[in-house]
Amino acid sequence: MPKVSEDRLAARRGAILDAARRAFARHGYEGATVKVLEAETGLSRGAIFHHFRDKETLFLALAEDDAARTAEVVAEHGLVQVMRDLREKDAGWLGVQLEVRRKLRTDPDFAERWAERQETVRQATEKRLQRQREAGVVRDDVPIAILADFLRLVLDGLVSSRATGMPIAHLDGVLDLVEDAVRKPAVPHK
Repeated sequence: MPKVSEDRLAARRGAILDAARRAFARHGYEGATVKVLEAETGLSRGAIFHHFRDKETLFLALAEDDAARTAEVVAEHGLVQVMRDLREKDAGWLGVQLEVRRKLRTDPDFAERWAERQETVRQATEKRLQRQREAGVVRDDVPIAILADFLRLVLDGLVSSRATGMPIAHLDGVLDLVEDAVRKPAVPHK
């Protein structure tokens, strides 16, 4: 039997994740049964679970990929850019975010594992804020950890609003206000 290349395995894993995202968004975590996942991916349960130990591992992989991408954007452009990018997120991404929030509320084991993954985003946010503070851009009268918590809370609210379909009529204005809240005030000229 020929060996499957790493590229092919990675492509298969990515295809499973894409299909699982659609299944979780459409049916919710509980409704995305193994049969639903098989139908959505076009693969057998053995092929799916060759890459992921079980449904929860598959779901966590989606959440982990989202957290990794978020951390990359935060490190390069800041958490407000993540918020600006929300308007481009599709129903699959938003549906997974709703399921993450539900599981955080109802599943303590999941919440513990999720907290570990979110640590990457928290660290990236605090490092970016510290670099921006050292450059004289971020206010210095509020601890970095509080600024990071403020940004995370705004992001969580925006994600929840987008995921539930609530329109945000003035998103750009809101995000400009969020940026102004963490920036160092301009010194007035005399």
